[in-house]
Amino acid sequence: MKLAALTTLLMLTVLGSAGAETFRNAVNLYGGELTANHWEEFFNPTRELDFQGTHLAAVTLARNIGSYRQKIAFEVEGQIVRHFDEQDHWEFNLLAAARWEEFPWDRHVDTSVAFGLGPSWASEKPPTEIKNEGDTEQLLVYWMLEFAFSLPKRPHWAFITRIHHRSEAYGLVADRGGSNALAVGIKYRY
Repeated sequence: MKLAALTTLLMLTVLGSAGAETFRNAVNLYGGELTANHWEEFFNPTRELDFQGTHLAAVTLARNIGSYRQKIAFEVEGQIVRHFDEQDHWEFNLLAAARWEEFPWDRHVDTSVAFGLGPSWASEKPPTEIKNEGDTEQLLVYWMLEFAFSLPKRPHWAFITRIHHRSEAYGLVADRGGSNALAVGIKYRY
């Protein structure tokens, strides 16, 4: 938690405000399904995904707080997540993120990739995390990896896909726990 606050303060102090062409805010709506897979397995095409039959729906509000050479945008994001089906609880995440903005094909499909990290609090110990990991805690570390795609003529709207990950951070905040979900949704930038 201290690392996320320190990172955000550093970004605000050193980088200043975002450029005029950059949207300052974004709202994301996405949904996904939890898996029993570890996040690394999402990138192995020979590995089957083991979906758990439990879902999440999230709404997030992100704020652009600066940029570096108009290639990397820095953001803070707050999330409210509702789990349903096999789980029935709330999750709240606060993160700092960096977004790579420049790809050679952007004039055809504007693409960005973001990674964010921060604290995650669940309103109860998530049952799926207990089932998959043996135990968990309400407070864990959260990170996300997001790919966003928009049409250059419709820059306010984007299709997003995310890895939604809660983690014990290799024993830093808990002995066990964590979950992974694959999610898709939409982003509205303004």
